[in-house]
Amino acid sequence: MKWNIGRLLVEAQGGLNRAKYGDGLIKQWSIAFMRDYGKHYNVRELRRMRQFYLLFSIWSAVPTEISWSHIIEILSLKNKNEMNYYINQVMLNHLSTRELRSMIKSRAYDRLSYADKENIKLIDVNNSSSLTLEDMIKDPILIKSNNKTQKLGEKALHKYIINMLENKFLELGTGFALIGHEVKIVIDNHTFKIDLLFFNVNLNAYVVVELKSREFHPKDKGQLEFYVDYVDKNMKLKNHNKTIGLLIVRKKNKYVIEYVTNKDIYVTTYKLI
Repeated sequence: MKWNIGRLLVEAQGGLNRAKYGDGLIKQWSIAFMRDYGKHYNVRELRRMRQFYLLFSIWSAVPTEISWSHIIEILSLKNKNEMNYYINQVMLNHLSTRELRSMIKSRAYDRLSYADKENIKLIDVNNSSSLTLEDMIKDPILIKSNNKTQKLGEKALHKYIINMLENKFLELGTGFALIGHEVKIVIDNHTFKIDLLFFNVNLNAYVVVELKSREFHPKDKGQLEFYVDYVDKNMKLKNHNKTIGLLIVRKKNKYVIEYVTNKDIYVTTYKLI
């Protein structure tokens, strides 16, 4: 109904290419609608319905997971790519309106680190194979702590991230399943520990995460690539995509650009909130 009212408004205003936002026609219709059907058809609501139609001019394109309360939150945004990003998040993560509002408030779209934010398309939830870590990772990643002024050690960072995962922690992205933390691997009688090991069901790949409570150092890249190669050779199955490495540091520096050229290695920062 709301979509159809939006369509009729746009058509009455001259179509998609000629319609004027907020002209007198909306006010005229609002007066008539409120008289016959109640206050829910005020000018603001009709403008939302018009925006809704302009966002989805083909009804079949409207995701079934999106409610009108979701739409109201999304219509407050100005950028079409930003709208598409949050619609995708609702579909992928089954977000409630409150969770969507919280994600928007945290400026998740603005914090996307690698993605081409000028070319975000609506996904097909039945085929999310086009997703990459580039579409997910944020910079900085926001980590809730008891005291945001404290300097956390790496073990404390492990703890906070694991605790947040239990509460739909989406700062890392979508589809992460925790395999383990401080995962032991033994090579030639030498024991090493992977900070956090995930499997991402949307990426169909293992994701090795290393945490550093200091700024990035070039040797961190080598350590992470070592763990990624190990998982690739010893844990990855034939039907899995190549293992991905993610390094989370307190601060970036010039070495990030100079030394991180491996397309399967990503570097981002964290911020305590």
